[in-house]
Amino acid sequence: MSAKTVLFIAEPQSVTTIFPALQKAGLQAGLADNLNGAMGFIKKSRPCLVFCRPELQGFDAKAFLQKGAGTDGFPPVVVFAGSGSAEQATEFLELGARDYWIEPLVWEKIRLVLPDEEPEPAPAPCPPRTHHAPSAASAPKGKYQIIGRHTAVLRVLALARQVAGSKATVLISGESGTGKEMFARYLHHSSDRADKPFVAINCAALPEHLLESELFGHEKGAFTGAISRKLGKFELADGGTILLDEITEMDLGLQAKLLRVLQESEFDRVGGVETVKVDVRVLATTNRRIEDSVKEGKFRQDLYYRLNVIPLALPALRERGEDVLLLADYFTNKFTAAYGLGGLAFTDEARKWLMEYDWPGNVRELQNLMERAVLLAGQGPIRPRHFLMGDEQWTPDDLADIDADQQAACEAAPPSTPDEAMSVMPLHEMEKRLILKSLEETTGNRTRAAELLGISVRTLRNKLNEYKKQGLDL
Repeated sequence: MSAKTVLFIAEPQSVTTIFPALQKAGLQAGLADNLNGAMGFIKKSRPCLVFCRPELQGFDAKAFLQKGAGTDGFPPVVVFAGSGSAEQATEFLELGARDYWIEPLVWEKIRLVLPDEEPEPAPAPCPPRTHHAPSAASAPKGKYQIIGRHTAVLRVLALARQVAGSKATVLISGESGTGKEMFARYLHHSSDRADKPFVAINCAALPEHLLESELFGHEKGAFTGAISRKLGKFELADGGTILLDEITEMDLGLQAKLLRVLQESEFDRVGGVETVKVDVRVLATTNRRIEDSVKEGKFRQDLYYRLNVIPLALPALRERGEDVLLLADYFTNKFTAAYGLGGLAFTDEARKWLMEYDWPGNVRELQNLMERAVLLAGQGPIRPRHFLMGDEQWTPDDLADIDADQQAACEAAPPSTPDEAMSVMPLHEMEKRLILKSLEETTGNRTRAAELLGISVRTLRNKLNEYKKQGLDL
């Protein structure tokens, strides 16, 4: 099997430093600096991942994404920039980018987003040390694995498996962070549409007029700034699946147009006169009680019934009992492997804390917390303090351990230069070391040393007299 290829659309000097790490991992690296070169490389070499710079001279990253993102066979694209803003990140993500990064590019991050050649289930998590239970439920095979053994999760997963192969619309509800998009992707990849596009759009991220254009596309001249025809997400998802994330945030006027697509499988582009036919399976998510939105007149009742053919209600993490520990082990294994660390174990106190915490951010919060804990614990074990959720995680024993470690480190390797101790040295000690360093560099010339320090010779002389009184031999 040939090596996977990663394409970089950037200036050579900004990315070549990462090439050795890619080669060491058995990957090939390609480089392009213009749109034609990038599209030609993608067609010829079929890279598994593309990184592109938005500010590259002679290359329009937005046009690149509009041309290919979400289409069949087009690789996922990560936009990376020297600096950026939340607005710019949102714009590129809405155009179809997989992610938006701020430099530098590092192998530890790149390896996490590399798609599998032949997706396999993630390694099975280690079970909690004091519990014995049946294997966790998960996708039978594939990249999007559902981890959990709680009854509520098993029930939702069983229903998802049952309807995955149909074209029925599915409404996935649950609090933020419960895994709604993961279930949506699982449905797609478990269906006969798995080799067709999966296109997701956040309905809460755009105002009505822009969301309509994103969903249905527009014709040239349809509005100010429409300089060419643009295909919408429904056309890009033709033959596959579209995910309408946070559907309850959609404006009522646009809801009527969406209802037509669901009923007739057709729509008109903004400013268009021809009807466009599509074959798309529609999945939708919401973190609200959609029934309340219907009662309040904020969501069309007929659209609700049309979307709610198959309802999947995901439980909050705090309701899933020991799934918390199962997921914690799973994410810990994932991040220790990603960062090249050894196996880490949780202390009993850490496991107790995990079970007692309320998890307002659900699985997403747990995942982020486990990455933090893995990085802070180093070689382990993972303690409550590594979660850094507040001062209550620090016990007297923790502080004593850290104080002992710090004392041992200071005795083993006392700072020898100002640079080595800059972040931990008291101000008066830093001042003394800088003065002594300046004398060393000027071979004892006090006038020149004072100039380097930006102080008068008199001030320097007074400081040296203080040091002599302290017993320093000058």
